[in-house]
Amino acid sequence: MQSEMMPNFLKKRAFLTPERIAVYFQEQTITFVELYQRSYQVAGQLQGLGMRKSQYVGVLLKSNLDTVVILFALQLLGVRAVILNNRLSPSELVWQLIDAKAVSLIIEDTFSETKTFINSQIPSICSLTKAEIFFGSQNAPIIQEEISLSEICTIMYTSGTTGNPKGVIQTYGNHWWSSVGSALNLGFIEGDSWLCNVPLFHISGFSILMRSVIYGMPIVLHEHFDVEETIHDIHDKKVTIMSVVGTSLRRIVDALRERRLPNHFRCMLLGGGPAPLPLLQACIEKEIPVFQTYGMTESSSQIVTLAPEYSLTKLGSAGKPLFTSQLQIVAEDGNGGLAPSGMPGEIVIKGPNVTPGYLFLPEVTEEKFINGWFHTGDVGYLDEEGFLYVLDRRSDLIISGGENIYPAEIEAVLLAHPDVSETGVTSLEDAEWGQVPIAYIVKREGTNPSVGALEQFCKERLAKYKVPKAFYFTKELPRNASNKILRRELREWVKEETR
Repeated sequence: MQSEMMPNFLKKRAFLTPERIAVYFQEQTITFVELYQRSYQVAGQLQGLGMRKSQYVGVLLKSNLDTVVILFALQLLGVRAVILNNRLSPSELVWQLIDAKAVSLIIEDTFSETKTFINSQIPSICSLTKAEIFFGSQNAPIIQEEISLSEICTIMYTSGTTGNPKGVIQTYGNHWWSSVGSALNLGFIEGDSWLCNVPLFHISGFSILMRSVIYGMPIVLHEHFDVEETIHDIHDKKVTIMSVVGTSLRRIVDALRERRLPNHFRCMLLGGGPAPLPLLQACIEKEIPVFQTYGMTESSSQIVTLAPEYSLTKLGSAGKPLFTSQLQIVAEDGNGGLAPSGMPGEIVIKGPNVTPGYLFLPEVTEEKFINGWFHTGDVGYLDEEGFLYVLDRRSDLIISGGENIYPAEIEAVLLAHPDVSETGVTSLEDAEWGQVPIAYIVKREGTNPSVGALEQFCKERLAKYKVPKAFYFTKELPRNASNKILRRELREWVKEETR
């Protein structure tokens, strides 16, 4: 049961294998005991600055060693980290901080303009840069010697298909069972090392951090994706596993040319949508094992994974549920029954790695959970052998370079423009990013907004990757009898526009 108590993860790991390397970052290495000592020191400094157990504290940081230390310092204190995506606009960040009732914000020193904006919008929040924390007075902190698996560890925001983003609650138990499920799936062997160049503010990156401490395994942390640095470190740091999205895997394959990855490398864990056949074939030619996965913030990373021996015979499948998890397909007839093999329906999941719900949203949580099963909103089917095929990620989801983009979020911004009467957003296939968003606009009568003005309006309110790459003007949008936009027709329009 999730009410079970366990020793504090980092403190226990530092006791069990103190001299093992925890993190490689650039030219720095840190052992588990050093990571604990540094995190303990920072925990004292954070406590001296007023942070207390069970508070919600925003974390807006880059992927580096200091961030690792701060995240574990918060766990030592029992503070709940609201991990923020540093690609979001300041307005989006303000909304999430207010929604989470965050009392403090820990922010990168270089994000000074963002800090000023947030302070102007939320005067009550205590904003602290890393420099302010690290130069703070050193006190012996009161740390959580043990943790309840049902206790909240982190909050990560995910965009909904309608309305505002929702704070996904992730407990210590969610992270623990995600790590266990991953180990039982991929295996864990002495000498494993995981390369992390997916952002720590994503569940894909943060889950690697948690696995490191739970397994006693080093991670090789990169601040961002660099293909040659990646290939070099796989060789030099004896990396055995790496998490990738299709875009980065394609760049690795292209950059290798006649080279091969070393024999100690075990697998690429591929998320962010199914891989195209030519990419999988290229990986087979270069003897790169690829494990395709399906997961989400709400499942604390992967919940379904396809072993590489099935990558071509089960082309397009995300695989089978991890040992600790369950999956069903609910028929679309509205009666709540299970869909037969091969019949599409809603993907529903269950397991100790699945979120207990959304922060301060009991009604939404209640809607999403039916008889203990979490309804993902994604559509897929199971074949006769139980392999999952995902047909539509949350109906209209756009996946661009591994980043999830919801059309409704972009539409809400565009509709705030005084010259926009209606708008519909869909995706355009893109060789580099997989997909990019594009927007159709119905102008208000008597106005004539330029593409440049709309683009600038979006840039001020949205993360760069969410800004539509093209704007098309139309007299009306395709709608059904319920007045809902028919996105499948918009996708057909895109094909016409790009021919």
